[in-house]
Amino acid sequence: MKPSTKLSPAEISDRLKGLPGWRLENGAIVRDYETDGWPTTLMLVNAIGFFAEAADHHPDLAVSWGKVQVKLWTHSAGGVTASDMELAKVIEQTALWRPPAGSALRGTTKKFVGS
Repeated sequence: MKPSTKLSPAEISDRLKGLPGWRLENGAIVRDYETDGWPTTLMLVNAIGFFAEAADHHPDLAVSWGKVQVKLWTHSAGGVTASDMELAKVIEQTALWRPPAGSALRGTTKKFVGS
């Protein structure tokens, strides 16, 4: 499937099963993240921006203290495409990443980013 091909509602629903917290809303896939404050919100926005720019696929972001809303759809296709789903997966992995058990990285003691 070409990345610019609009997915059907059934395809979107099926793919969203692998992306807990994401939902279909007004023709876009949407996810709300909660952070522990403004510095973490900015770090999350910057991380999303880095991956979006690298993918040449740009989400709409609503940013406020302790919250980031991500909205993805492909304008040229008129809806959600495989590109949106792939970027959502990368954003999800990035936003909620924590060091794995047994890692030399100890991880933050703060709430950091949650859903």
